[in-house]
Amino acid sequence: MEKLIAQIKQGKVWPFPGGIHPPGQKTISNTQAITRLPLPGKLVVPLKQHIGANGQLIVDKGQQVLKGQALTKPIANWSVPVHAPTSGIINDICQMPSAHPSALPELSVIIEPDGQDQWCELAPVTTPSQLSHEQLIDIIHDRGIAGMGGAGFPTYIKADSRKAIEYFIVNAVECEPYITADDVLMREHAADIIAGIEIMQQLLTPTLTIVGIEDNKPEAIAAMQAAAEHNDKIIIQTVPTIYPSGGEKQLIKLLTNKEVPSGGIPADIGVLVQNVGTLFAVHQAVYEGKPLIERVITVTGNTIHKPGNVWALLGTEIKHLLDCQGFSPVPQQRVVMGGPMMGFTLPTVRIGVVKTTNCILAPDHDELAEPGPEKACIRCSACADACPASLLPQQLQWFAKSKEYDKLKEHNLFDCIECGACAYVCPSEIPLVQYYRVAKVEIKEQQAEQVKAERAKERFELRKQRLEREQEARQNRHKRKPAAEKSADEKQKIADALARVKNKPAKGDEKSAVAAAIARAKAKKQNQDTELEPDNSDVALERAARKEQARKYKEQKAASNTAADPDDKKSAVAAAIARAKAKKAAASESDNESTSAPADDKKAAVAAAIARAKAKKAAQAVSVENDNSESEVATASPADNKKAAVAAAIARAKAKKAAPAVSVENDDAESEITTASPADDKKAAVAAAIARAKAKKAAKAEQAASVENDNSESEVTTASPADNKKAAVAAAIARAKAKKLQQEGSDQ
Repeated sequence: MEKLIAQIKQGKVWPFPGGIHPPGQKTISNTQAITRLPLPGKLVVPLKQHIGANGQLIVDKGQQVLKGQALTKPIANWSVPVHAPTSGIINDICQMPSAHPSALPELSVIIEPDGQDQWCELAPVTTPSQLSHEQLIDIIHDRGIAGMGGAGFPTYIKADSRKAIEYFIVNAVECEPYITADDVLMREHAADIIAGIEIMQQLLTPTLTIVGIEDNKPEAIAAMQAAAEHNDKIIIQTVPTIYPSGGEKQLIKLLTNKEVPSGGIPADIGVLVQNVGTLFAVHQAVYEGKPLIERVITVTGNTIHKPGNVWALLGTEIKHLLDCQGFSPVPQQRVVMGGPMMGFTLPTVRIGVVKTTNCILAPDHDELAEPGPEKACIRCSACADACPASLLPQQLQWFAKSKEYDKLKEHNLFDCIECGACAYVCPSEIPLVQYYRVAKVEIKEQQAEQVKAERAKERFELRKQRLEREQEARQNRHKRKPAAEKSADEKQKIADALARVKNKPAKGDEKSAVAAAIARAKAKKQNQDTELEPDNSDVALERAARKEQARKYKEQKAASNTAADPDDKKSAVAAAIARAKAKKAAASESDNESTSAPADDKKAAVAAAIARAKAKKAAQAVSVENDNSESEVATASPADNKKAAVAAAIARAKAKKAAPAVSVENDDAESEITTASPADDKKAAVAAAIARAKAKKAAKAEQAASVENDNSESEVTTASPADNKKAAVAAAIARAKAKKLQQEGSDQ
């Protein structure tokens, strides 16, 4: 390292590969001092003028702002604020064309100057050596300092480098033709630039600081040497005039003989590079408290009558710069932002100046001719010889045309600095740099899509795993525990329940039997996964008890039937039938002979006797059939409780519905018979009275029988469940017999 420092101090430089020697054309603009332009009619200040995220807007439309007032505040990494270039009113905040070859719109603040140019309150620092590292970084950050010689890299990021810096290099080469902004800035403000270098030395503490200047700037070299005499750690190094010696990697090679690895940055090898314009802005930010609101711009070209360098406020439209310098456009005039090698043609001159704008070139057709049509490559290898990054431009162009992005990355496309040397020397006029720029954009878009796809895939996999976990959890919740996993407490509860069921004393009450059956069923359900089986002896005992109960019920029913009056429900049915027939006969007699004499008493008596006899006979038949059906029901095996209860309820409902209708018809028949025979027949009156008494008695007996039937049915219903098939057969027999009795009653 000491040997290398000694070589550097002796003025040794090391060549880099490639490079070209285009005409400089610098004397057109570097012979006059920097001038200051009048205030423009409006300023278009883009919110993003650097690499990194946009700041957050902190002003509103119609607001009055002062010169140097912040318009945005940083909200993310690599974000720096922008400031108002002068005092005035914010007319609008809208999308405006950007300083880019595509002129894509970007959010901008449009300020109408008030002409007063009134500054906001500033906070200058007279002795920065007394400030801490963090305080200096904050000042550089808050004043919006960004790289002014290239891509606009935020300066506070470089100044706060976490890697040890051995060599701090100041880029004052300015190798591109026509541009002289840094040259005249060093001539007029060399002391301020050295002060900015010393601030960076305080932040970075490098071993050596090297200022590289091309040998075609003798006045700038002399000014910088005079300003740096008091600092022995600053070396003013002269380098040969060759393009693109101002490239970051090429300048490092020239001054230190170090090479930045492919895909790496200078800090990886202990080197940091800054532009002289950026260091001048650092001096103003610290010593004067001024934010970055203006810069030196070279306005030149054959169509400019007063070429030179001017102080331009950021946001000043390109048209204002051209008009102030005497612009005389030619047909199909081109205006280039930047130099002829790395600049780009502007689609409109209504674009505002930004922090990275260093030159506005307005050439005529002789000065910068339009490129001719692209021809086939002749494989002359001139592009490879001129490439300062030791790439293969011809191969890269083939891969770019065929969109072979993987091969482009293998051939180190991103090491290309887009200097344009390859296109400059190409005899076939192939726009090689344009191919590389498009390919880089497409690769970055592809990489962004891949990142999105990977994130989407990761989210999908995470969602799939979450759904699988939820499904497994649901299945585990509904899955029955195996018998082996039952706790000792559960097993003990089951055993106690079985013991209670076995030890419970047998009772003749059906409710107790039902409760015992339910308890056994529950115990069986709880113990369905175990190997315990119910004791069949209990079932046999219950079946015997039910048979005994049915036999007793049959005996009680027979006794109640014999003890009751023979003319019970049967008599009521017979009497109802008799009344209905009498009503029918009376109706027919009244139609034939409405004014006839009273009916013959003897015939009426005979008819009534016959009717009573038939009714009695029918009632006996019904009684016998009911007894048989009841006995069959009683002796039948116990059936399903629910079906038996439904069948019994239907039978009772039909009987109750039929009884009132028959009673009403009998009463009507009796009344008609009574009114139809005005004669006072003693026998007929006696017969009618007897029939009414029997009907009343039969009704009472029917109510008693209904209560008994309900009780018996409830007992049957509460009985323990038995064979379903037998219960269904018994219910069907009962329904058939009831239907048959109904038909016989209607026939009589």
